[in-house]
Amino acid sequence: MAISSFHPPVRTLMGPGPSDVHPRILDALGRPTLGHLDPLFIGMMDETKTLLKYAFQTSNELTLPISAPGSAGMEACFVNLVEPGDKVLVCVNGVFGTRMIENVTRCGATAIRLDFPWGTAVDPVAVEAALKEHDDIKVLAFVHAETSTGALSDAQALCGLAKKYQVLSIVDAVTSMGGVPLLVDEWQADAVYSGSQKCLSCTPGLSPVTFSDAAVAVIKARKHPVQSWFLDMNLILGYWGEGGKRAYHHTAPVNALYGLHESLVMLQEEGLENAWQRHAAMHTALAAGLESLGIQFVVPAGQRLPQLNTIYIPEGIDDAKTRQYLLANYDLEIGAGLGVLAGKVWRIGLMGYSARMENIILLLNALAAAMSEQGYSSDAASAIAAAEAAVD
Repeated sequence: MAISSFHPPVRTLMGPGPSDVHPRILDALGRPTLGHLDPLFIGMMDETKTLLKYAFQTSNELTLPISAPGSAGMEACFVNLVEPGDKVLVCVNGVFGTRMIENVTRCGATAIRLDFPWGTAVDPVAVEAALKEHDDIKVLAFVHAETSTGALSDAQALCGLAKKYQVLSIVDAVTSMGGVPLLVDEWQADAVYSGSQKCLSCTPGLSPVTFSDAAVAVIKARKHPVQSWFLDMNLILGYWGEGGKRAYHHTAPVNALYGLHESLVMLQEEGLENAWQRHAAMHTALAAGLESLGIQFVVPAGQRLPQLNTIYIPEGIDDAKTRQYLLANYDLEIGAGLGVLAGKVWRIGLMGYSARMENIILLLNALAAAMSEQGYSSDAASAIAAAEAAVD
């Protein structure tokens, strides 16, 4: 069989990620490839680090993009900071908290699991009680923005508890960077990882990470080698260090880094506060429209992540059939539920370039049509009017 070039359709991506990639970033990806040790490329690497420091709101020297997706950023934080025999308090309020436990176990450490109902934020009171109970914990790990549920936890309070009890903090900010406040230095977070494909509107495949001076000191004082050669920060620093001669570590994904650089330039141009406000406004509009359709949110209003909206599927509506209808008739993607929420919810992303009013109007039209096909009474015009009124 002869295989020809692949030409994907133009989809509107409103699932849990990836989000729509801005045309400027697509253009950047197609620029001429340089060698990964080319002086011009190394100069761009330094700019990318500076831009990431702005996005993280940090002055941490060890701030860089891992050449792999957010899951590798997660692993980089754990394998560098956690050693065999350590104890790690892991807060679980969704799928990605459980992945943290997998990382702890594979490091040969002990995970102390602290569970919270899916669809709710991590409770700092319960976390403090656990820290008091276990006086030999090395790391507190939690998900700032739980992508599987759309719950937003109070990272400032949790990082504050880590400092109070003299433990390190590992923070999953894959879905939060660029969409809600993320203030690494002010909150005194120790290790934070994110992803390129969410609110940065870039392509998947890169994971920004940042480590505090306290975290770097722990990495340098390790008794055991980092179990991952590729993710060993001691080695990566030779390539991503500031200025001067770079030691070869791996062939960086040159064109993907062009895209990340462009996305961070765009974030700087818009301004972090403006980006946060845009995501909040689009969430308000979407929520008004969905509620007009009679659709309920999983997460309580005060704990919702604006850029990842998890909603209950109305009774009598088929999950997979609806999502297939949206793809086939509107080239629109939304996400299915994960874990205990599988088949019960949809996850609607409003991340980065996807957080636009035209996308919300498209979604409300499409969802109303899809549900009407299954006998659900829905008025798209009223839902759109409610969404537009919410941001007037």
